Amino acid sequence: MTPEQIQQLIAERMPDAHVEVSGGDGKYTANVTSEAFTGLSPLKRHRLVYACVNDEIASGELHALTIVAKTPAEIA
Repeated sequence: MTPEQIQQLIAERMPDAHVEVSGGDGKYTANVTSEAFTGLSPLKRHRLVYACVNDEIASGELHALTIVAKTPAEIA
């Protein structure tokens, strides 16, 4: 998978999110900013993002994904 493909999957499944993905060779980092994370623990935030790419992880297409999940207020 390419960073662009992963970014598209997350963006399609979390339409209100701003998503940037970098990396390669099966190891990627996703920076995801969304109001949906407001009030959620880091674990719950990560679960939301992992749910977007769960099929790709299960199939082995995506090996490792590091997630940085923040609300817009945490970025400002």
